[in-house]
Amino acid sequence: MKKLLITAGPTREPIDPVRYISNYSTGTLGYRLADLARKRGYDVTLISGPTELDCPKGVKRILVETAAEMHQEVGRAFPKSDALIMSAAVGDFRPVRVANQKIKRSGAVGSLRLWQLELVENPDILADASSQRKPNQVVIGFALETQNMIVNARTKLKAKNLDAIVATQYVPKKGKGPFGLTPVDGVIITRSGKNQPFRSVTKEVLSARILDTLETIVASFSKNGAVAKR
Repeated sequence: MKKLLITAGPTREPIDPVRYISNYSTGTLGYRLADLARKRGYDVTLISGPTELDCPKGVKRILVETAAEMHQEVGRAFPKSDALIMSAAVGDFRPVRVANQKIKRSGAVGSLRLWQLELVENPDILADASSQRKPNQVVIGFALETQNMIVNARTKLKAKNLDAIVATQYVPKKGKGPFGLTPVDGVIITRSGKNQPFRSVTKEVLSARILDTLETIVASFSKNGAVAKR
């Protein structure tokens, strides 16, 4: 287990030349993961959406903007990697049409005007990578949930055939969410059904636990003499 592929940050889906759909992700966890993995001796490739963070020393970084671009780069890099940690907050939808010029406001001032934005689903990067992986590759996904965290995370783990999933809890009424340097609550769930809860941990601590989980999964493959059935 030497080559590690990590995705980080948000994606942006353009509406017109000056507007886009995105989310609050800052890429902090993915960049912390990449930095720590490099220090542990991994050969790390980081595919990153837009962020203000500096690339960790010794890490190969590929910058993307849209989900389609990230899908393409993961498709290129994953076949040459031993594991994928998909920490990026990829947008689920994109506009059907992107305007060539800035969309202007229309109608009289003070009148109620409705403007509809038609969306289409983006490719499921995590599901595609997992379905195409080799027997010895490991895939770890993420789930940010506002309710039914464990149930939803287990459903995602099974549906996307993951080796583990990192679920974090966001309670909207308590703030903006577990973004940036905000400590996080949640649980790491493995294919075997083991739960590793964490509460109010830093992104550095969570990064270490995720890499520990990855290494435990790889060690279990070696102990059993073969990759567990997926």
